Amino acid sequence: MTEPGDPTGSTRRMPTVDRVGGDPQPPGPATPSAHDPVPTLEQGGGRAGRFWSARRVPAALLALVLLGAAGLLLYDIAAVRAGHPAMQWRRSLADGLAERHLDDVAVLVGAGVAAAVGLWLLLLALTPGLRDLLPMRRDRAGVRAGLDRTAAALVLRDRAVEVPGVQSVRVRMGRKKAKVRALSHFRELDDVRNDVDAVLTTAVRELGLAKPPGLSVQVHRPAKKG
Repeated sequence: MTEPGDPTGSTRRMPTVDRVGGDPQPPGPATPSAHDPVPTLEQGGGRAGRFWSARRVPAALLALVLLGAAGLLLYDIAAVRAGHPAMQWRRSLADGLAERHLDDVAVLVGAGVAAAVGLWLLLLALTPGLRDLLPMRRDRAGVRAGLDRTAAALVLRDRAVEVPGVQSVRVRMGRKKAKVRALSHFRELDDVRNDVDAVLTTAVRELGLAKPPGLSVQVHRPAKKG
């Protein structure tokens, strides 16, 4: 507002008055400008486990197989109770189990297949799955985040390509180790390797992973043409 008698006509900002207490409110925190540096995650943080896969397809297939077998068996039992003869497959199965010995090839093959399927189901039930999703640090309670291994490999590749002397880079991102293979067309290989290792060490730390993978850096010269 402009005070009367002020020849300059300048405006003065009046303090904001709280309705309850009547005291002026302090100005709020300054909004970060577009030129401020982007904050990055520091090394360390809380521990986070792997994400568990829902495994809907194996569960649905197993449920359908068990439902079909149970329904067929119950239908045959109800038919026998009603005075009808049992189905041919059940009579043949009962006769075969009564006549074959335990060391028969067909019995051993069937037992092996059943054991393999059972072990596969146990493995699916006891392992998290989602190997392509790397868990990130849990810096806030109730918030979980993950980073795809392909995306992490692309970030490391882009960082390594920026090193002077690097022509091309291939990155294989694993859960425990990232294997980097770079081609350098000038500069000493040891210097390029040290620079790539330093840049990627910083890049891995900035990814914010719960378990940062180790680095394996190899630098070679491109193959000569002709």
